[in-house]
Amino acid sequence: MFKRNRRILLIAAMVILLSPLSVLTYMYVNERAGGLADQRISKVWGLSEPIQIPIANSPERAVQEFRGEFDTSQFIHQEAVDGGMILFTQKKGRENNSNLQMEYTRKNIFGWKWVWGGGYSISEGQHTKFALDYMSIPKLDKVSAPFPMLFGNIKDSSIKRLYVETKEDGKVIETEAKLVEVSHGHLIWYVFLPPSAAIPYVMKGFNEEGKLITHEQIKDANDSGSLTLRK
Repeated sequence: MFKRNRRILLIAAMVILLSPLSVLTYMYVNERAGGLADQRISKVWGLSEPIQIPIANSPERAVQEFRGEFDTSQFIHQEAVDGGMILFTQKKGRENNSNLQMEYTRKNIFGWKWVWGGGYSISEGQHTKFALDYMSIPKLDKVSAPFPMLFGNIKDSSIKRLYVETKEDGKVIETEAKLVEVSHGHLIWYVFLPPSAAIPYVMKGFNEEGKLITHEQIKDANDSGSLTLRK
């Protein structure tokens, strides 16, 4: 009887010791470059071979190592989200266009890992006056990320508030965008939409008096472009 109880205790102790090791092993297999997480992202991209996303010691480094860009872009803003960090960058030396890049990185026990990103570059003509530009990032299939979202540059200082309208079961849901001054006179905006949000989206920009001065209906979840002021 004593030997049997001792055997049971030994087995229980081994299970207790091996369980954390098993969890750690799975997490490593999932997070390593080319691992399960990378395979899921590769499937979203339609790739037959998994991409290799390195693990870094900071959100910025995770972006730089994946993109291979260390000197051509500058980080202008970041915001913590559930489980990770959203970062915004701009290309250096592009004075004649409006460009903005969004990157989402996720934190795990090994460090930081790039998950998703997107950006745009729009040429600015001498005789064209834009109110704002935008890019839409759709919700991803089988990839955990704070999407759908929209983001962009504010080009006209008269825009003080910006909303994005979506519909769910016939009910209009209005989500206010966050406007952030990243440098003197330079504002960016971004908004995280409800996970159930589906196109079309309606963007509405208002001035200080609450007057609607720009609006646009977005029919493509991967769309980008510019809005002008209403005449």
